Amino acid sequence: MQRDIDHIREIEAISRGRGASPRDPTVLASWLRCLQTHGLDPTDRREAYILPESQLRLHRQRSEELIGIARTGIDNLYKLVAGQSYVLLLSDAQGVTVEYLGQQKHKEELRRTGLFLGAEWSESRAGTCAVGACIEAGEPLIIHQSDHFDVTHGGLSCTAAPIYDTAGRLSAVLDISLLSSPAPRESQVMALNLVRQAARRIEMANIMAESRRDWVLRLSDSPDFLDVDPEAALSLDAGGHVIGMTNGAARLMARTLGVDWREAERLVGRHVADVFELDLDMMEGLTRQTSARDRFIETRDGYRLFAHAIEPRRNPVPRPVRPRAMPAELRALAGDDPGMAQLLAQAAAMAPGKMPLLIEGETGAGKTALAKAIHTVGSRGPCINVPCETFDEAEAASLFGREDRRNFEPGLVAAAEGGTLVLDNLDELPERLQARLVKLLAEGSYRPVGAVRERAAQARIVVTVSGDPERAVDEGRLRRDLFLRLAGGRLRLPPLRKRGDLLALADRVFAEAFGRPVAFDADALSMLAGHGWPGNLHELGQVARLMAMGAAPAMPGDRMRLGKAEFPPQLQSARDSGGGEERILARHLQETGWNISETARRMGVNRSTIHRQIQRHGLRRP
Repeated sequence: MQRDIDHIREIEAISRGRGASPRDPTVLASWLRCLQTHGLDPTDRREAYILPESQLRLHRQRSEELIGIARTGIDNLYKLVAGQSYVLLLSDAQGVTVEYLGQQKHKEELRRTGLFLGAEWSESRAGTCAVGACIEAGEPLIIHQSDHFDVTHGGLSCTAAPIYDTAGRLSAVLDISLLSSPAPRESQVMALNLVRQAARRIEMANIMAESRRDWVLRLSDSPDFLDVDPEAALSLDAGGHVIGMTNGAARLMARTLGVDWREAERLVGRHVADVFELDLDMMEGLTRQTSARDRFIETRDGYRLFAHAIEPRRNPVPRPVRPRAMPAELRALAGDDPGMAQLLAQAAAMAPGKMPLLIEGETGAGKTALAKAIHTVGSRGPCINVPCETFDEAEAASLFGREDRRNFEPGLVAAAEGGTLVLDNLDELPERLQARLVKLLAEGSYRPVGAVRERAAQARIVVTVSGDPERAVDEGRLRRDLFLRLAGGRLRLPPLRKRGDLLALADRVFAEAFGRPVAFDADALSMLAGHGWPGNLHELGQVARLMAMGAAPAMPGDRMRLGKAEFPPQLQSARDSGGGEERILARHLQETGWNISETARRMGVNRSTIHRQIQRHGLRRP
């Protein structure tokens, strides 16, 4: 291995133009940029820079669509290389890692070296590295060990390929890296081919997703792979002009037209006939109705390719949308809060399916109740609730069962067959059991302890997480691959203090506890609306049951009247956490049928004050 001082001397020699170097030209070009453009010093040791969580969230939000499209390609690539201790990074155009897959056991070392979510690998910050050099050069490349400008990264081997959007702009970089690797640089050639192919397929998926209403012309050197794994693609408008392209298509067009493929503005807008011996009337003959071997075209410079033309999708005749009736089981979970109405409508749409669901929210926000309601609406089998904090690493058989040659002892997954398995507080399940869940969610099957063969899982999986699941991932309490398998069916329950139906829920909860209708005086309403309710619905129910235990008996049908003095001291002394005035005003407006005069009388203010409060809080008459 090259010594640090020898590495620094080599960079200095290159900067002075002394002697030839066996290094790859892309490496030498990056070294010179580091010195001349970025002003970096090879004697400085630069530690990995991880963005603060707030900044990382912004980068991930901007890349959310790309991450979604790239998901399958990323997962498939990682499966190919994970057994060799590779780490997969997806970075945005600024070099910030917005997606990461790596082995949990190496987490701390990966974070320290920067092979981690949120690390910035731009060339100006990290020096010569695969992501940064790839962004600058726009080409797939290998930065192997001492190819890195900074000696801090001299043990890494990184291989990256760019991902371009349909307008020809570099939008991301796909990288696979090793903490340590064989000394020869050639050992990473296979990795380079894999990452290049994965980037090409992601670009292909992107252009197909964007071009559902346009002609798409997919191209390949071979008819055998034309329909399943083409090498390039163009999207065309109704007049035959190029409106989108993969990078492979951009290079093909640029070569034929004699321009630089990096100048995408000179390619987009060109007519397809400028590049190929082709016009729109010939596109019908390039669809799947014709054998792939007969679907060949030529470029204007005489290069033959096989082509697959995909017709635009026709706009379906719109059908009148009938509003779905909200199932009673879900309707009972909320009052008239608009945010909850939207959440429950989403839950109602998801309930009949089998997609795994992730319900997140603060402790006591009603996650388990929502999971059970979804089960009641969408499933006929049993609903089994499992508190994950009760399991330890050795209890895999409790969940997945145990099997030998003669017997099968079913676990909770089998017991929930035909129904729903609710895993409460998934982030408290031991990591080893979380790993088993990944396979169950990905493939719909699992292997009991001691079994040779897998069993098909017939239970729907619904999990709950208290708090932010992404933070649980960052803190190592929840496996990232498990979270990603659940993120598509994500329901976020708001805390009680942020719900507009708090007082309506209080009516319902107290009526159930007291066994009769209740009425709150003005002070009690203010206290209920202003309390922060850190325990959410659990705390509200506990307060109601505690007060009901000490209440005097009443005649049947009597309405229980409650004032502030009847409530526990901790509520009486609590300060308004915000939103109390809005809730009380909305409550009185609802009860009076939006009679402004009566609402003003109840609240002890004049009519103009009520009008100002309605405007300030943005309340609307239903």
